[in-house]
Amino acid sequence: MMNLRYFLLVSALCCLGIGKATATEGPLKVFILAGQSNMQGHAHVSTFDAMALDPETASILERMRDADGNPRVLEKVWISSIGSADDEQVGRLTAGFGAGARGPRIGPEFTFGIYMQERLNEPILIIKTAWGGRSLHTDFRPPSAGPYEFNEAQLAGFEKQGRDLESIKADKAAVTGRSYREMIEHVRHVLADIRRVVPDHDPSQGYELAGFVWFQGWNDMVDQGTYPQRAQPGGYDRYTEWLTEFIRDVRQDLSAPKLPFVIGVMGVGGPVDQYRPDQKRFAGIHQNFRDAMAAPAALPEFQGNVATVLTEQYWDMQVVELRERERQIQPKLDEINRQVKEGQLTREEADAALAEQYARTFTPQELVILKESVSNADFHYMGSARIMARIGKGFAEAMFQLMPST
Repeated sequence: MMNLRYFLLVSALCCLGIGKATATEGPLKVFILAGQSNMQGHAHVSTFDAMALDPETASILERMRDADGNPRVLEKVWISSIGSADDEQVGRLTAGFGAGARGPRIGPEFTFGIYMQERLNEPILIIKTAWGGRSLHTDFRPPSAGPYEFNEAQLAGFEKQGRDLESIKADKAAVTGRSYREMIEHVRHVLADIRRVVPDHDPSQGYELAGFVWFQGWNDMVDQGTYPQRAQPGGYDRYTEWLTEFIRDVRQDLSAPKLPFVIGVMGVGGPVDQYRPDQKRFAGIHQNFRDAMAAPAALPEFQGNVATVLTEQYWDMQVVELRERERQIQPKLDEINRQVKEGQLTREEADAALAEQYARTFTPQELVILKESVSNADFHYMGSARIMARIGKGFAEAMFQLMPST
C-alpha cells in the first residue's frame, strides 16, 4: 500500500525529472477526464488485494502493481488533477489521484492511463477536473444552455415557504456554469505550460487533444425539482439536451470540433433488472436517467465520435449476493451483540461467536471479498477497486475505438 509520504516522494522525484523516461517523440496525447465524485474516485488501495480473487480483475491488478507489489508508477503517463484534493495534484500517474480524503484512492484515471499507454505506447497527459456533488443542470451547465430557469413548481414551492425569490435566483445565477468554466480554464492553464506537468515534454512536438471522458450524474438523477417528471418516460430529456450542448461547447471552447467523447453512464446498483426487492421502487427512475445519459451518442452528428460505457456492467454482483447472505444471519449476529450488552457474554466470547457464524456462512475467499473489497458507500461504487478498475479500463477501450487510426 502506498502511503502519503511515498506518494509525495514519487511526485517530487518525477517533477525534478529523476528517473524520467526518454524524451517524448511526436505530439503529446492529452485526455480530459471530468465529472463529479465518481470521477474523483473513492476506491481505496486497501481494496486492491480482493481483485486477485477473480480471474478478470486479477489480470488488471497485475498491471496496477509493480514487481514489489506497490501501486505502479507509469513512466509515460502524466496527470494534472484538480478538485479531488485541496490543491492541484501533478505527477506521473499512479494510485493516489482519487478522492483525497482518507486516501490513497483511485478513480477511473488509473486504469484508463494504464490501458491507454498499452494501446498507444506513447506519452500521455491526463487532465482531470472533478468535484463532488456537482450537477450538469447548474454547476457544469454549458454556455449554450443559457441561464438556469426554475420551473413553475419550484417557484411555487419557494413562494409557499416564504423565501426571497430574487435572492434565490441571484444565488443560482452566481454558481451556474462555474464548474464548466473552471474545467475549461484549467485545461487551458495546463496546456499553456505543459512542461510544468510533463518536465521532459519537447514543446516543438506539440500536443493533441485526443479525447474527453464524462463521468457524472448522481446529483441530476436525484433532483426531482429540476426533473419533476423523472419517473416518467422522457423525464430526464433536459439532461440529454444539456449534455448534447456540453459536448458541443467543450469542442468549441477547446477548438477541437471532433474531439472523441466517452460518456460514462451512471450504473450504481447494477442492471435494474437485477435490483433487489428493496431497490425496485427506484428502477424506473434509474433506467430513465441512464437512457437520458446515453441518448446523445445516438445523434447523427455524434456518430463515430461519441460513445457510451454502461458502468452498470461492472457492478459487483458477487458482493450483492454475499451481503444478502449476511442479512440472513443478521438476527443471529444481533442476538450475540445483545448478550454482550446484557453481560451474558464477554467481548472476546462474542467475537469468537461472530467469527463462527461468518465461518459457517462464507468461505475464506468470500469473506475477503465481503469485508475487504468495499471501502465506501454504494453511490461511490462501493469504493471498490474491483469496480473502479474495470470502469477505467472500459473508458480506455471505448476511447481507443473512437480515436483515428494511426
